[in-house]
Amino acid sequence: MGMRYEPVRLGEIRPEGWLRRQLELQAAGLTGQVEDVWPDLGPSSAWRGGDGEDWERGPYYLDGLVPLAHLLGDEELLRKAGAWIEWILGSQGADGQFGPRTNDDWWPRMVALKVLIQHADATGDDRVPGFLARYFTFQLAHLADRPLHSWGAYRATENVLAALWLYGKDPDPNWLKLSEQLMAQNADWVGYLTGELITGRATVFDHLTHGPNVAMGLKVPAVRAMLDGNARHWDDLRACQEALDRWHGQVHGMFSGDEWLAGREAYQGIETCQVVEYLYTLEQSGLAFGEGELGDMAELVAFNHLAASCDPHMKAHQYHQQANQIAASVTERRWTHSSDDANIFGFEPHYGCCLANVHQGWPKFAASLWMRTREDDGLAVFAYAPSTLATRLGGADVTIEESTDYPFEDTIRFGLTVSDPVAFALRLRIPRWCEAPEARVNGESVTVAPGPDGYAALERTWTTGDLVELRLPMAVRRVRRERNAVGVRLGPLVMVLPIEEEWRPLPRPVGLGEWEVLPLSSWNYALHVRGQGGLENWRVERTPVPEVPFGPEQVPVTIHGRGARVRSWLLEEGSAGELPDSPVVTGSPVVDRDLVPYGCARLRVAELPTVISVESDGREVL
Repeated sequence: MGMRYEPVRLGEIRPEGWLRRQLELQAAGLTGQVEDVWPDLGPSSAWRGGDGEDWERGPYYLDGLVPLAHLLGDEELLRKAGAWIEWILGSQGADGQFGPRTNDDWWPRMVALKVLIQHADATGDDRVPGFLARYFTFQLAHLADRPLHSWGAYRATENVLAALWLYGKDPDPNWLKLSEQLMAQNADWVGYLTGELITGRATVFDHLTHGPNVAMGLKVPAVRAMLDGNARHWDDLRACQEALDRWHGQVHGMFSGDEWLAGREAYQGIETCQVVEYLYTLEQSGLAFGEGELGDMAELVAFNHLAASCDPHMKAHQYHQQANQIAASVTERRWTHSSDDANIFGFEPHYGCCLANVHQGWPKFAASLWMRTREDDGLAVFAYAPSTLATRLGGADVTIEESTDYPFEDTIRFGLTVSDPVAFALRLRIPRWCEAPEARVNGESVTVAPGPDGYAALERTWTTGDLVELRLPMAVRRVRRERNAVGVRLGPLVMVLPIEEEWRPLPRPVGLGEWEVLPLSSWNYALHVRGQGGLENWRVERTPVPEVPFGPEQVPVTIHGRGARVRSWLLEEGSAGELPDSPVVTGSPVVDRDLVPYGCARLRVAELPTVISVESDGREVL
């Protein structure tokens, strides 16, 4: 198979520091309690042998529950996951089909296959390869007469990933034959995204403009590369991403989708399912192509969009989030297709798919921080976060403790413990935004010039006590937008103007609570970037990461900036209106305005105009 990298086994990475606290919040919040409060995932679920929901919600939930349980070593979560998995393994008939007999759709089984693979990787359960072989034989016998349809015909890559996993353990050519058959029945995502992509808001439903479908469809180049090893598929992926950014890209780095592709305006939304599916696509693409740029993108999605998709304690989620989100309330907004409650922090706003699917985001990201390099049996850092990796390389036990508060600080330390001295390449991803990386090994400076793939390789024989220190200086930088507007980034963080929040409980809440979030401060500010060296010279302040990493209190990074009110920039249809052309000339005074991480501000302005402030005599304020 044509993969540059291989995943480390689920369970070999242990989250630490702020990342562990984030996963523990998830375990104590929605993921740990949803079975008790949502009948679709309760005992009546058809994926547990009941007569209830029999489509995608059970598998979606397990796709996050299983990795979360193993990453934390949480016995209660492992017990919950085990009950589901035992029913699924026991549901297989003599013909190889499995799952609820009341629904024979191919699609939810694709998700269930991913669940079983993660379970097998973490536990070594030897029942899973045979189970998959029997089901894939069933598919080979029936796909010609009962081809993929509806959702499955746009998401076949999820099924192919499972077939390729089995091929890696059992190189039966039938599994490759099945993979090609599935891809032949899948939508031509590369053709659509590079040649026929809509250039504005979608106005009618089409699977090709459905945000989560697009996020999954972007996996096609990676899966093609896994099948044939052709490097041109990387070019296909980049062309697809560039087209999406051109017509639907938002200031924070993702493409819109609320729930259909919606153009580039900052008041359009992004569905939570789209966030977690795009993150998984980037992780799988990282395995296929080994390009550091994919890790850059994954960090951008995880540290910003994923963090913002739930309340700080992960008890509720949004169906849609907005770059310029000045209220999260029940009202009519300019969504392409959604109900009025789509951006509240609730239990099941709009549809229940996001409540089932949100669970995979953080656990799969944590499980993808490290990857193994196929060509030399080394290690590569896909994304940086506090963690411990314990694996085997070159016949030795290798433990690497990654100590950092990244992305809230710029220094990462890797401490090594090995059972015997062992030679391997440690590949450090150097983000494209970092212009002057620095590294030391045991206190001595070393060169970290990245290659074309964005990685710098440290090749040596490693011994216990070796310490690698990597510093990735983060300069304040601007992102250019239409009408001369700007966004602000600091390393992988999108920095935003926060709005003071009032969390107002909804009457008759369900689940673990439901809230509207209303503004207690003005939002219509523009950045004053002229004079004093511009925003690139604004002061950055860092403080310890709090127990709740992505909350509005005690934010760990602040940019101290300047801005002025633009009173002509008004509310339109429940959201911040279209940005005025910049620079806006105003008589409003220039005041200090702090910027904070996107993921810490549930009310925020991420895309901002710029301003020229003038005195009463017409002189510009600098």
